Amino acid sequence: MPTFDVIVYGATSFVGQIITRYLFDQYGSDGSVKWAIAGRSEKKLLAVRNALGETASTLPFVVADAQSAEALTRLCKQTKVVVSTVGPYALYGEPLVKACAETGTDYCDLTGEVHWVKRMIDRYETLARQTGARIVHCCGYDSIPSDMGVYYLQEQAKAHFGTTCSTVTMRVKAAKGGASGGTIASVLNLVKEASTDATLRKELANPYSICPPVAYTRPRQSPILSVKYDADANAWMAPFVMAAVNERVVQRSNAFLQYHQQFIYNEAMLTGKGVVGFLASSAVTAGIGGFMLAVAARPLRGLIGRLLPKPGEGPSPEAQRTGFFVHDVYGKTETGQTIQVRVSGDRDPGYGSTAKMIAQAGLCLAQDIAKTDKPGGFYTPATGFGDQLIDRLQSHSGLTFSVVTTS
Repeated sequence: MPTFDVIVYGATSFVGQIITRYLFDQYGSDGSVKWAIAGRSEKKLLAVRNALGETASTLPFVVADAQSAEALTRLCKQTKVVVSTVGPYALYGEPLVKACAETGTDYCDLTGEVHWVKRMIDRYETLARQTGARIVHCCGYDSIPSDMGVYYLQEQAKAHFGTTCSTVTMRVKAAKGGASGGTIASVLNLVKEASTDATLRKELANPYSICPPVAYTRPRQSPILSVKYDADANAWMAPFVMAAVNERVVQRSNAFLQYHQQFIYNEAMLTGKGVVGFLASSAVTAGIGGFMLAVAARPLRGLIGRLLPKPGEGPSPEAQRTGFFVHDVYGKTETGQTIQVRVSGDRDPGYGSTAKMIAQAGLCLAQDIAKTDKPGGFYTPATGFGDQLIDRLQSHSGLTFSVVTTS
């Protein structure tokens, strides 16, 4: 039997330290939840533990290098679930996924690198099904609020209308937070890969890139790539930087949960009403476009990498505490019935809230969903956790899910 419910691998990273603090504050070091921290440096692991205070002296730690298959296998055999924060995942994440798939150990991570997710599915899904390993990518701000928000909307639509919505949109109504060096490193690595790989660029343009094959013709999607007006929200909108990841995760969930065969979904960020909203939308759109063009150019990419936060850097504790997000999700059935739900979080979305989300996702796998109830394979948050995770997020993670209107 495994010793631990959860091991946080990469506990010395920026977000790993936030997860560690959250788990310690919630469960202590020797309570009902059996957990440990892990990484490649004993010195750094001890520093993380010491920072928690004297009462954390009994918190176990495991030393394991991400490039040592033997060490990762030993780590996996000690726990029910591994929570991984080791990014960019496309550079450092595969050995741990492979070890979990081989040992039948459940796994959650924070990746937003959808091309890497596809790579892992292609390489290890058959093995994970054989061993019973449940692999759930994208368990942070990308893509739990989006994926679980759509799942919640569809469940509420069934309850109110007796059917699901064929068209769904997610709009970021408000958010406050900062970026970390780890996230920036992942973006720069993806752009670097795509700039020299035409096949990858084609894959990234496919909204169904991580979906399994289906027997019907999927609808053409309409991502928000420019300034547009949203009649449902009565506001202008601009592209949302996480949409490319979230939309693909939600489409994979639809492929398995079958919300609708002709399911349409997109995401955007609301910028306000009137002239001010239009100008704000134009500025955001131009800013995102300019940034992507700049990082696509090799000389500028290097300069940007030097100017922006490095891995291990990110929002201050105060910024995490005062951050928040509010997402509104709009749905429409084939017969024109409409529903709006809201997903909100009480911390910086990328780090304060993300840490709580992935911690509860890992515990959900370890404590709430038996291996006999959910077989091995690769899951999205919605297909892997369902209502059990929504309950945990609302009870322990500062997230709320609520119905705003139905008509």
